[in-house]
Amino acid sequence: MKLKATIITTALMLTAVDVHAQADNDWMQDLASRITLNGYAQGGWAYQDADGRKTNAYNLKRTLLWAKARITDRWSFLFMHDFSSVVQEFYTDYRVTRDKALSVRLGQFKHSYTMENPLSPTQLELIDVYSQAVLYLAGEGPDPLHGVNYGRDMGLMVYGDLLGDRLHYELALMSGQGVNRRDLNNQKDFLAKLEVRPVSGLRLVASGYLGTGNAVGTAAWNPDIAVGDNYKRNRYSVGAEYKTGAYAPGAYKEARPVSIRAEWLGGEDGSVGSRGGYVTACVPLVEAIDLVASAETYNRNTQVDGWQQTNVTAGLQYWFYKKCRLQLQYTRCFCGEQISTKDYNWLQAQVQVAC
Repeated sequence: MKLKATIITTALMLTAVDVHAQADNDWMQDLASRITLNGYAQGGWAYQDADGRKTNAYNLKRTLLWAKARITDRWSFLFMHDFSSVVQEFYTDYRVTRDKALSVRLGQFKHSYTMENPLSPTQLELIDVYSQAVLYLAGEGPDPLHGVNYGRDMGLMVYGDLLGDRLHYELALMSGQGVNRRDLNNQKDFLAKLEVRPVSGLRLVASGYLGTGNAVGTAAWNPDIAVGDNYKRNRYSVGAEYKTGAYAPGAYKEARPVSIRAEWLGGEDGSVGSRGGYVTACVPLVEAIDLVASAETYNRNTQVDGWQQTNVTAGLQYWFYKKCRLQLQYTRCFCGEQISTKDYNWLQAQVQVAC
């Protein structure tokens, strides 16, 4: 009887352990299914002959890794870090409605101003990624008044898609000071974006930014603003993009559409106005090779002659795997007389690896 009791007890204990292990395994599998990891790296080589000085250097521009946790079907959280720079994003999204009409985002994230700023560098055609106007006006850098903020800020945003996804809107109240910085004044900045998709492949976009900056540096083209000054910081943009088709999931050779994107931007920093725009096109040639061409210009001070720079770029890119490419581009830069750097040539090569 004692032996029988011992066998039964042991069997029950093993069953309990197995049930507990199975429960732990199910919990771990559920947790793993709710977290996705992604990342990419971009690095390469660049040559310039600015001011008669020929320079060439290797570079590692970005090494990003991000984790997205799906807490519920409506609630998620994302954390992104650039190992060659700083923490980039940390925010939570909550979908309020059953459809995509209304969602809320809270934290630090890429803001809505311009068509290009919210896009990942892995999606954009140029090795230098953004046009000059976007770099300065969206806070990607190198605006010395605002500092380099990678087009990101802390704040609260509501967004959604209406009318069968033909209308997309974004409204945000942001700190205005940029990435990983506390607000240096008590005023918040307001951003709005409206995107209309009248037909397949075409989107028409307008965005605006009303804010008050607190200068972290000085700019030669805007000498009236000193470090620590609060100043008017307003922006607008209008643009359009057309693609002949959508990118197919998992495809990188046979599903690349012809695309063209154009945008005009303007801004005011204190009493100084600035204007700029770009046109960028990408055309598949053979197999996994694309032709890339772009023309863009930016005038840092429209009241004073000589602060305009125009860049013209042509190049090729080769997709050797999903989201992975080799890029080679030549840019001719035409600089106004007020800009310290004179006209120069710029040759760049880059490899992108992403998953």
